[in-house]
Amino acid sequence: MTDHVKLTVPAREEFARTVRMTAAALAGRMGMSIDEVEDVRIAVEEAFVFAIGRVHDGEPVTFDFSVEDRTLSLDVGPVPAGVSGGADSAEARYARFILESVCDTFELEDSGSACSLKLIKKAAR
Repeated sequence: MTDHVKLTVPAREEFARTVRMTAAALAGRMGMSIDEVEDVRIAVEEAFVFAIGRVHDGEPVTFDFSVEDRTLSLDVGPVPAGVSGGADSAEARYARFILESVCDTFELEDSGSACSLKLIKKAAR
């Protein structure tokens, strides 16, 4: 059975904690280790910063979590691609570096007008 949690927050820094805590709670509920939960928190923080940098202040950003068996998936967006650069900008390359380090799977889809992030973290146990 897959559980879905969809969280839509205004693109403002004060909502980063809400998104991080939601992700950490879901990872903990799955039985992830402390290190795995920390990886999830880092990934969600980077995804949050990446997303809010692409929308106007206060506009909504959607974080769609899926929990199935030992896998936590997160889809972020879509958000405009052109506000702070596209998938090949220095900022996007930095986000990719961080996210590839802490996620089992990371995808950045750029259609030219919009970007979406897909992150997957699997519990080792």
